[in-house]
Amino acid sequence: MTRDDVRRRLQARNDAIAAGRVVPPPYVGSDFALNNADRPPENLRPAAVLVPLVDHATGLTVLLTQRTADMPSHAGQIAFPGGRRQIEDPDLIATALRETEEEIGVGRDHVDVIGSLDNYVTGTGFLITPVVGFVAPPFELKPDPREVADIFEVPLDFFLDPANHHVHSRTWQGRERRYYAMPYGERYVWGATAGMLKNLWRILSDTPE
Repeated sequence: MTRDDVRRRLQARNDAIAAGRVVPPPYVGSDFALNNADRPPENLRPAAVLVPLVDHATGLTVLLTQRTADMPSHAGQIAFPGGRRQIEDPDLIATALRETEEEIGVGRDHVDVIGSLDNYVTGTGFLITPVVGFVAPPFELKPDPREVADIFEVPLDFFLDPANHHVHSRTWQGRERRYYAMPYGERYVWGATAGMLKNLWRILSDTPE
């Protein structure tokens, strides 16, 4: 899929939502989508992530981070750069751009924001707005060693192929929990990150699934 395809489809989706012609479906938008017996926590805290699409001449890739093993939450997991909205952030786009610069050193002047995906609710009580933006190379990565253990890229086409979309499960707090997973080689992309990528696929492929 080309840069123009992504821009056109995402902007058409955002325009349709703003005009009330489309209501975002609930079934992909949370950690609870595959666990209907559970209910999201109340008093959700606003947060945002950047879904960085790196615009290489050879095609688009998705830039992802791996969190450090000693993080207080989601240690070692693969994630988008982002975090909780701060009082000085004028909006959630600003949150995503600020967090991206703090975590991996990519400044907002390298990011062309084109829209956002449906909000995503996590089991830890965050209401995440995934902001999609093209990142123009070349750029220098400066990972924050307190938060980021590694930074890597995956071809966007990999995540847009339904053959790479899986539902896995594990026992947590005595109960079986189901979640989306999109393993890429030795990289285990799962949970909220995989759920947001599933949402991206649904919008870009224009599928109601």
